[in-house]
Amino acid sequence: MRACLRKPVDRPPVWFLRQAGRYMAEYREVRKHHTLVEICKRPELAAEVTITAAEKLGVDAAIIFADLLLPLEPMGLDFEFVAGDGPVVHHPLRSVEAIDRLRVDRAGQLEYVAAAIEKVAGHFGDALGMIGFCGAPFTLASYMIEGGSSRNYVHTKQMMYSEPDAWRRLLDKLVTVLMAFAKQQVDAGTDVIQVFDSWVGSLSVEDYRDYVLPVTKRLIRAVQEMGVPVIYFGVDTASLLPAMRETGADVIGLDWRTPLDEGWRAMEYGCAVQGNLDPITLFAPEPILETRVKQVLEQAAGRPGHIFNLGHGIVPGTPVENVQAVVRMVKKFSQQFSRKEVVSLAPSKDGEVGLG
Repeated sequence: MRACLRKPVDRPPVWFLRQAGRYMAEYREVRKHHTLVEICKRPELAAEVTITAAEKLGVDAAIIFADLLLPLEPMGLDFEFVAGDGPVVHHPLRSVEAIDRLRVDRAGQLEYVAAAIEKVAGHFGDALGMIGFCGAPFTLASYMIEGGSSRNYVHTKQMMYSEPDAWRRLLDKLVTVLMAFAKQQVDAGTDVIQVFDSWVGSLSVEDYRDYVLPVTKRLIRAVQEMGVPVIYFGVDTASLLPAMRETGADVIGLDWRTPLDEGWRAMEYGCAVQGNLDPITLFAPEPILETRVKQVLEQAAGRPGHIFNLGHGIVPGTPVENVQAVVRMVKKFSQQFSRKEVVSLAPSKDGEVGLG
């Protein structure tokens, strides 16, 4: 929490995107008997895999096991996970009429996520941070329109450009549901909400500002008014970072393609940052892994407001012992890169902003 708010800490906290997943034997054992959606909808299972991963890795935060697309179902849009294809929406939104049929009054059907959060928060108490999450309006809208993964987002951008009223109506409905969903999670004990904009890197800066920024800012500000910080994360977003900062999110997640110091500087150090080790580095020999961890810490340079994480989620097949090693490395080496002087972003007497 202190890192999210850019307050001084003894060391950067560390957790991992997708830290509960198929790379971990305990999770694979649960998946032998339950589908992903079944785990999400059964609070005792979602809590179990969340707690197991956090404890096994020794991280500083637990992120609830859930899925970005869960809000689609109460809105009236069914989806399923198809082997090899990922999530598939069988009746994608391609008309104003289909958007008008979406429901916004059934967010209560998502309470199973809050129930799982209550179990995890009760288990850890104040020992670990509790992270909840939701998808961002653009990313969820893209899934709903494309019907699944996409390379070019043709249908999504067509609607943005050609039917702006329909586009705004869809995003407004999504924000209504997402605000209610986030409120459930906060009430259940979440300390932080992460907003995943996984596909926003497909946009130009101009399109992001015109079609996405206003509604994303509205969602983030609404969550902050619930009394918790917000982490906003997208992939392949180097060109968008200054605009993403305009959402007012407390923390911006950086993917691994942008050096952490360059990304933070692009946002004028006006927020905390999260990241940004390449998740595939977790397959590297330990000497290389150690070098890359130190590089991220060096780029953060001990500034208040760094949360150590990956630049995207842990992938299947990742050696668990390497993930555990990164946690140990962050705890061991952080002091080497901490600032000995008082860290401040306040203007100095000569009017220049001090970073050390």
